[in-house]
Amino acid sequence: MRVVVVGQGYVGLPLAVRAAEVGHEVVGYDVDTGRIKRLADGESYVEDVASERLRAVLASGAYRASDAARDCGGFDVAVVTVPTPLHEGVPDLTYIEESARTLSRYLRPGATVVLESTTYPGTTQDLFGPLLEDGSGLTAGTDFHLGYSPERIDPGNAVWGFQQTPKVVSGVDAASLEAVRSFYGQLVDTVVPVASPKEAELAKLLENTFRHVNIALVNEIAMFARHLDIDVWQAIDAAATKPFGFMRFTPGPGVGGHCLPIDPSYLSWRVQRELGQSFRFVELANDINNHMPEYVTRRLIEAFNERRRSVNGSRVLLLGLAYKKNTGDARESPALRVAHLLLDLGAEVHAADPHVVEPPEADARLARVELTAEELAAADAVVILTDHDSFDYGLVREHARYVLDCRRRLAADDASAGREGSLVEVL
Repeated sequence: MRVVVVGQGYVGLPLAVRAAEVGHEVVGYDVDTGRIKRLADGESYVEDVASERLRAVLASGAYRASDAARDCGGFDVAVVTVPTPLHEGVPDLTYIEESARTLSRYLRPGATVVLESTTYPGTTQDLFGPLLEDGSGLTAGTDFHLGYSPERIDPGNAVWGFQQTPKVVSGVDAASLEAVRSFYGQLVDTVVPVASPKEAELAKLLENTFRHVNIALVNEIAMFARHLDIDVWQAIDAAATKPFGFMRFTPGPGVGGHCLPIDPSYLSWRVQRELGQSFRFVELANDINNHMPEYVTRRLIEAFNERRRSVNGSRVLLLGLAYKKNTGDARESPALRVAHLLLDLGAEVHAADPHVVEPPEADARLARVELTAEELAAADAVVILTDHDSFDYGLVREHARYVLDCRRRLAADDASAGREGSLVEVL
């Protein structure tokens, strides 16, 4: 089949390459001309797709990248994987709307269109489908198949990649569900059908809200535990030995990426708009997780005060700018917020991250450096924000004067960590 994947980011590129590998003729469409040029040159910017895999499907002719809308023509299956940001707490579906209008010009009877972008329940049937119908003159469920399948990409996960992760699928009618199920059944090991797109849309938001709320829970417990003189990390380790009824979540400097800072708010917005009620769990989780960078900054201020120093004029080395270990994804990263806060307090801030090339919203005052003994020795404080495996933690322990370990990377094997006067303090 001829497959068009709209959006060639962390979600769309793995899907497009996998579809090409199983034998489809795939066009990866993206309006970002720079991104398309890199793909055409065989350069992957997504950790889950090695450049070798990309070059293989390019060489076979099964995949090509394009920023020309006309190359979407003639598709049998089109999948939309574009961003859905929030603007002042309100969902911005502009990219979904533009994608629908583009695809509608090339939509043919019998074709299948699937939305994967995370959004609120009702988007597929109330917004996306009508735009396709208006632009094509065709009717969803009668002339073409329409469905929703939430993305479950976990960047950098070596165990649960695109193929291994079960795929939830849905359709606006039985024929659409079968068309969507049949397509993804060729790409992944397990397909999970649900009754309608609304259930599939809610399933995605439920998954991310579950994580968001539980991370907020352990973050708040970590803040209280410190004042109660309790090692929260040991408590979490102990609780995690229970073989049922508990799932391990750990504290950190905040949440990042698209999923947790944004997706649960889609559900909260929908509930408020349609029902006039507050989704209190999401609002509370947002409040706690969004303020973790401020908490990290306060902890650093306290550490400087104990050493009779001021943050203003001190040199701070941040380890990690990505929101998640072993990836280059810095979208909504709490590390960037920590950097901004420290810079505004007058600190000289350096940051090391071998994975992040050009972080979004980076402050021009932020100095990008390599992790070296000289950088460590020159820093008045080191803050571990993202615990990439590529960092030399032995070097950190040897040369750093003080470390605030927000990921318990050094402290896990240091019995003295957290004690008064110790090199390493944990979040």
